[in-house]
Amino acid sequence: MKADSGTRLPAPLLARPGVVAWVEEHLGDVCADGPHASPAFVGGQAAADAALARFDVAGYAGRRNEVLPPARRGASKLSPYIRHGLLPLRRVWDHVAGGPSRDVAKYRFELRWQEYARHWYAALGDGTRAGTRYEQRAPDAGAEPWPADMLCVATNLDELHGDGWVVNQARMWLASQWAVRANAPWRDGEDWFFRHLLDGSRAANRLGWQWTAGLSKQKHYGFSRRQVLRRAPGLCERCPRRDDCPIVDWPDTTPRRRVEPPGAAPLADIAGPTEPEVAGEPEAVWLTAESLGDADPALAAHPGLPVVFVFDAPLLRRLRLSGKRLVFLAECLADLAARREVEVWRGSPAEMLGGRSLAVTFAPVPGFRRLRPVIRPAVTHPWPWLHRPDGGSVASFSQWHRRMR
Repeated sequence: MKADSGTRLPAPLLARPGVVAWVEEHLGDVCADGPHASPAFVGGQAAADAALARFDVAGYAGRRNEVLPPARRGASKLSPYIRHGLLPLRRVWDHVAGGPSRDVAKYRFELRWQEYARHWYAALGDGTRAGTRYEQRAPDAGAEPWPADMLCVATNLDELHGDGWVVNQARMWLASQWAVRANAPWRDGEDWFFRHLLDGSRAANRLGWQWTAGLSKQKHYGFSRRQVLRRAPGLCERCPRRDDCPIVDWPDTTPRRRVEPPGAAPLADIAGPTEPEVAGEPEAVWLTAESLGDADPALAAHPGLPVVFVFDAPLLRRLRLSGKRLVFLAECLADLAARREVEVWRGSPAEMLGGRSLAVTFAPVPGFRRLRPVIRPAVTHPWPWLHRPDGGSVASFSQWHRRMR
């Protein structure tokens, strides 16, 4: 077992299988499974740029919810690159301009959901560990959240475990089966998603689970067989449970208890600065997992400085992420190292970076909020919001959306 004290690592190798071997050697002890690369996604700015160039929004509105076969899907598959800042929301927003109006409107609506999730998590932070408007009823003891003999469950779990991604409709099915039908503890299911999703963020992932389970709104999402028949034709006919399907009927609608919403952080902590906050002259750029792309404001503003990234070993040991997530991150760093000097460290960011004069981009997550006063960056650049937080309520997406339009 490797120590969690600070260690400088060699730069990751860009090509597979070298990068997988790099993760195995340097981070294998903190993985939930054996490191492997996603066959569906490659990390890095070059891969992100290519994925965006391939994406045509035409047909998105009609096909975004299709699950199987893959050829029917309209999902963009850009979410891993959006989650890690390789594709800022504004760039993706502008990319679809000029497409069919219905498809553009629907896709931009989904980008606003991504932005809302960031506002929601930045405002409520660790308060989102519990239901923000309703409380899950007492979980059922011994329930099997994802029965292996349900093909609609097993097929999507196989894709999630292998690729680190599934379409949003499948995520809703799996989350509803876990938290609504099986009434298993929703946080356990959310953690499982977070462990495996390449686009896993506490913002979008946790909001999605709360929304599906009916903890951030009045109604839950009711997963049923009719949705599988419509969105994954042919799956039910091959399922071992086709003659005794457990999701034929609508799920239980037992009322949940209303709870007091968590208090929001101050607006300055949610939104960050509007202009660079300068306290000194930086010697390097600190990149976080929230913002690994060439358009990172700190990276772009200091083109001559080396870049520093820390794999937070104590945190990773607690999270136990899938190795494919760490391979994706290593690929992002290897791609960047082809253009910039990159220092990669393993250890505690507070210990590795404290005392260094750094430029960084504000990140709207609680972890950055805790680290910033310890590391005390020389320059903090604004986060590239699609819609800057206004200090209003984040309890309801519809109300938030009306304010932000």
